[in-house]
Amino acid sequence: MKRYLKSIILISVLSLLFNTSFAQQAFVIYNKKGEVASVQDIIKDTQGKSHVFFGEFHNNPISHWVRMKLIGEFYEIQGKNLVIGAEMFEADNQILLDEYLKDIIQQNNFESEARTWTNYKTDYKPMVEFAKKNELSFIATNIPRRYANIVYHKGLEILNQLSPEAHNFMAPLPIVVDTTLSTYRDIKKMAGGHGGDNLVYSQAVKDATMAHFILKNSPANSLFFHVNGSYHSDKYQGIISFLKSAVPLNKILTITTVSQKDVNKLEEKNKILADYIICVDAQMTTTH
Repeated sequence: MKRYLKSIILISVLSLLFNTSFAQQAFVIYNKKGEVASVQDIIKDTQGKSHVFFGEFHNNPISHWVRMKLIGEFYEIQGKNLVIGAEMFEADNQILLDEYLKDIIQQNNFESEARTWTNYKTDYKPMVEFAKKNELSFIATNIPRRYANIVYHKGLEILNQLSPEAHNFMAPLPIVVDTTLSTYRDIKKMAGGHGGDNLVYSQAVKDATMAHFILKNSPANSLFFHVNGSYHSDKYQGIISFLKSAVPLNKILTITTVSQKDVNKLEEKNKILADYIICVDAQMTTTH
């Protein structure tokens, strides 16, 4: 009996130690005031909005889970008025995307020809399949990477040398870039000066193009849900800086993702990034 009691006590102590060690949650959602929030708070706050920007970490499973949860909730409310767009698909592949969504071409043809990202099957395929199943519009918003690349190497002016057909896959020229935006300055700073202004310009042509195709595919009374890397919409800059002349800021809601060692209190520097912040444990595993 004593041995049995000792075993029970040992198990209880180990259980207590285990639960104490792993007490921290994997993630917490906060609003911009630093208050704990929920997916339902985001849904409620989206009423009256026309555009939602979901800023993710591309290799973060929590980002992907919350994003799919939101898409499902928005579909319940918006139905066919929900439009999905994503940085992960380039504008010259819109025809492939449309053909797949309409079940005209085979899945393997779409996935092999559309230059899908390496983590497509685990992280973005569920989003595409959801759109296909529910007959939703899905917009490939990004500039073809080859054009962003030549801007990085040769500057914005090189875009003028492209054909009229190539110009169909980017924002109308000339693209005017505000290099004073803090997010662009941060990109340049993080790169240690490598690439100079061309690094900023290559980022900006992506932002401008995404804004262009978002606006072009925003029917009246729709909710456009756009998925992009967090740096493309943090601080209401990036894509939004090119969109705000046509869409009032009070019609836009932003979500971002951050990583912290302690998710139980949102750091001050992260409060300014978006309307809602998904704060993820820094030790979270990545998808690739």
